[in-house]
Amino acid sequence: MSRLLRYTSSTNIGRRTNILATTSRRKLLSRQIQKFSTSEGDDAEVHDFGSYHVILPEEPYVFGTSHITPLSVPEHIPRPPYVKNAGKENLSADDFNGDPWEGNGLIGLGTEAEQKVRRAAELAKNVLNYAGSLVKPGITTSDIDALVHRYITSHNAYPSPLLYSQFPKSICTSVNNVIVHGIPDDRPLEPEDTVNIDITVYLAGYHGDTSRTFAVSPAALDAQGRHLLETTELALEAGISACGPGLPFRGIGKAIRDLVERQTHKRGMEMCINTQFTGHGIGTVFHRPPWIFHHLNDEPGVMLPGHCFTIEPAIIQGRNPRGWIFPDGWSVNPTIQQNCARAAQAEHMVLITEHGADILTR
Repeated sequence: MSRLLRYTSSTNIGRRTNILATTSRRKLLSRQIQKFSTSEGDDAEVHDFGSYHVILPEEPYVFGTSHITPLSVPEHIPRPPYVKNAGKENLSADDFNGDPWEGNGLIGLGTEAEQKVRRAAELAKNVLNYAGSLVKPGITTSDIDALVHRYITSHNAYPSPLLYSQFPKSICTSVNNVIVHGIPDDRPLEPEDTVNIDITVYLAGYHGDTSRTFAVSPAALDAQGRHLLETTELALEAGISACGPGLPFRGIGKAIRDLVERQTHKRGMEMCINTQFTGHGIGTVFHRPPWIFHHLNDEPGVMLPGHCFTIEPAIIQGRNPRGWIFPDGWSVNPTIQQNCARAAQAEHMVLITEHGADILTR
């Protein structure tokens, strides 16, 4: 689950009003789902990114997530510090956003801490594989959320997104043009859809975090969608290849930028890297330094043995690397002027060792 550093939801919900008031494609907003296809004539420029259903906020707009009831968690499962009611099944969020951190963000190699973070990452990997096995036409992301919630709690772990900064579900599910942090809902998945499933678990005091973007029906996914998913996986691997003790953190962003440029030239399909969300340090705390920028940057700092962090680039069709936040305060979508382009994301946890980098969620 990526960390937002660049702007707040309140700012961009305001900007969203201007987008809706000025766009010439207002008719696309009359329904929650509008399929882009090459047969609609008037909006031919909309169709550069393939054939898929655009996800838009349901009307009338509901702001926030207080209307969504979180699933319960068995009493015996330890909660992270941002969740109240540690001894009760019914949950409530603490007043602060996120969780506190201190220290240098390093995991002690060869210690119990390393073993615990490895176990949390291993569980996250297994949960993601299970979640991916559920993806098929007709299932809803809310159904996937409920099944994954049960799977996580059956392993005596807590689903970390649940009530993190008021997030109301146990996983993030970002469909088609939703860049990150989509909230599971009751819309059945379509064969042409792509869906990113972002998993984080809290096990024995440590978080494990990973994500992948799935084609709901690979045979139904168009060429542009296949190229986007391929590029996203390659971008993640490029970022990982830049990791090791003594190497600069900024090298991760450069490696990802170079890969995306090569992929753009390879197929002539322009893509960009979202610049609003970062990877992050992880361990006993969900989000903490170091912050991992996926685009070209000049951030200081080098990787040290014991640094544990996520790399999670979000790749977007077209040229605009930014998005606006839905009224729910979480789901992020490329702007209407960007034709609601599709996005995809992939994520692994990396632990820097004395001699290289271990990919904990692979």
